[in-house]
Amino acid sequence: MVDQDIYNFDETGFQMGVISTAKVITGSDQSSSRARFIQPGNREWVTVIESINSTGWALPPMIIFAGKMHQSSWYRDIPSDWVIGVSENGWTNDQLGLLWVKEVFHKHTHACAIGKYQLLILDGHGSHITPEFDQFCTQNMIIPLCMPSHSSHLLQPLDVGCFSPLKKAYGK
Repeated sequence: MVDQDIYNFDETGFQMGVISTAKVITGSDQSSSRARFIQPGNREWVTVIESINSTGWALPPMIIFAGKMHQSSWYRDIPSDWVIGVSENGWTNDQLGLLWVKEVFHKHTHACAIGKYQLLILDGHGSHITPEFDQFCTQNMIIPLCMPSHSSHLLQPLDVGCFSPLKKAYGK
């Protein structure tokens, strides 16, 4: 067996904004009597990329805002090891995926690796399977293991144990 550290990667999207009014929407289907609250359109999409290792140690997050340029006035007093990225829609892309593996994952894990290799478990998002991402992983002895499509909500510890309860609480 090869000595290795195991890391689980996850990303989730959140919408941030100010709620000034509430609208109730319910379908004509009588089988569901539960109404849904919809927020007004004054919010922005933000992606948070989180990663933990198999012992529960968390890496600093990468937060991706919608925009063309990063502006430090968007926030105050964030920890210095957090990485901020921007994309047109606030989602991750190939360049941000490569930035994350270099500036968050490798930067914060390579010095404390137990064995020669590190196993990085991630979903099959396109930004994790680019030639540049794969080349960086190969050069730095990181083994990327992509989970089967449409299974991360069941298999990833961060989705099951952290983000799912958070999303449910936020929805209430």
